[in-house]
Amino acid sequence: MPYPPGLYGYLTDKGTLFYNGKIPNETFLGKAPFKGGAALEADWNGKVLWEVRHPNHHHDGRLLKNGNVLLLCATELSNDVARKVQGGRPGTEEKGKIWADYLVEMTKDGRSVWEWRSWEHLDPAKDIITAVQDERSEWTHGNAVMELPDGNLLVSFRDISTIIKIERRTGQILWKMGAPPLSGQHAPTPLPNDNILIFDNGPHRLDESFPFSRVIEVNSRTSEIVRKYEEGILSNFFSPRISNAQRFPMGIRSSMMDGLDVFLK
Repeated sequence: MPYPPGLYGYLTDKGTLFYNGKIPNETFLGKAPFKGGAALEADWNGKVLWEVRHPNHHHDGRLLKNGNVLLLCATELSNDVARKVQGGRPGTEEKGKIWADYLVEMTKDGRSVWEWRSWEHLDPAKDIITAVQDERSEWTHGNAVMELPDGNLLVSFRDISTIIKIERRTGQILWKMGAPPLSGQHAPTPLPNDNILIFDNGPHRLDESFPFSRVIEVNSRTSEIVRKYEEGILSNFFSPRISNAQRFPMGIRSSMMDGLDVFLK
């Protein structure tokens, strides 16, 4: 690949690779390990079929059904919004600034055609940074975005322990799940039954006295946890960052915890 990985890549329906690449720059985001910068499609010989770039891209990007590209991006909040952000360790802002997420839809020739900004739909005074040990350099810290079968969008924000469903047409939030029960989650994955599979990391839980990880399946209409995996001794299953869970076709889930494959019945 022409760039090192900016975290995620996906096989497309036609078997090519959609790839998020890293182009560093001198900003706070540009020096972060989760920096993106480019999204591209490559064939099995490594030939780049097309490429788009955005300096604020990080973590994730998706190829949409309409042929455009959806990028997860971040920028500095205005001072008026930043001073409302609650939670985290005081004094840990990035040079006095706080970064937050927004979405950008681009055509394959690089034109921006749609944006959604977290600070216009979430409340920094209520959607707080949930882990007391986290820095205030970021408010939301998006770590996943995807298009749902109905064309709406699912986005995960780790620092505020929140997953939302966005109505693509209006930008309004159709569904929201936060803390508790979520805590620093990753990899929300829509299932065929319309539920959502989540790796719930649990680095700092608002409803528990100690950290632990679990895999949960959530009803996206009622927010009920309908199925979960956690260890009998809860601390035996713990991955404070990253990680993933996947539902196998026969109903078995595979959870990857910092390089350790754990197969769950």
